[in-house]
Amino acid sequence: MSVTEIGAKQARHDVEISDALLVCAYESQEKFESHYLQGAMSLDDLHEHEGSLSKQREIIFYCA
Repeated sequence: MSVTEIGAKQARHDVEISDALLVCAYESQEKFESHYLQGAMSLDDLHEHEGSLSKQREIIFYCA
């Protein structure tokens, strides 16, 4: 696993083109709702689905 910092344009491109997951990195549901980006999931949602996600799928975390 590697971690790479990317910009907003690259993140949007990866989500649209390669079906990457966009995840808000805040644990608080309130912060997730106030910093929500279209198509993003919360950390809670990620944890709920982590067993069914492909290990090859890119995950992009963001925070404001």
